[in-house]
Amino acid sequence: MLYNNIMNYLEMLPVSSIAKYSKGHPGDGIPFTGYPRANPSEKDKLILVNDPLGPEPVVLEFKLEDILYVEEIPSAVTKAGEGVPLVKLWIKRGAAGVIIEPFEVDEVNTPLKLAGRVQAIKERILQTGTQAAH
Repeated sequence: MLYNNIMNYLEMLPVSSIAKYSKGHPGDGIPFTGYPRANPSEKDKLILVNDPLGPEPVVLEFKLEDILYVEEIPSAVTKAGEGVPLVKLWIKRGAAGVIIEPFEVDEVNTPLKLAGRVQAIKERILQTGTQAAH
């Protein structure tokens, strides 16, 4: 049921924005794999949980108009045997995405030190995307 709701949501995206490729993925797109969710507050955006069952999932946000192609891929399965529907989204090269990264609130006067984590986040996303592209 949840899978059907997600695919229905993705199918409702503007036809002019999503090209239907019959011979593989679009050459000008970059693949991102994960569990898709509608953005609850901004209907023109989509949330994608990259590696949702991994030890450090990353939450990404994209504008719907930047999605070139949606590819269904095999679902992930939890330890309880529940399926988690996954898709591969081909995002327009040069589009702006947002990484939503949790952090711990520690001390009042301690500045957030996220800059050092950016490379690690990038590597996790690229590693998952590369594995899913094969």
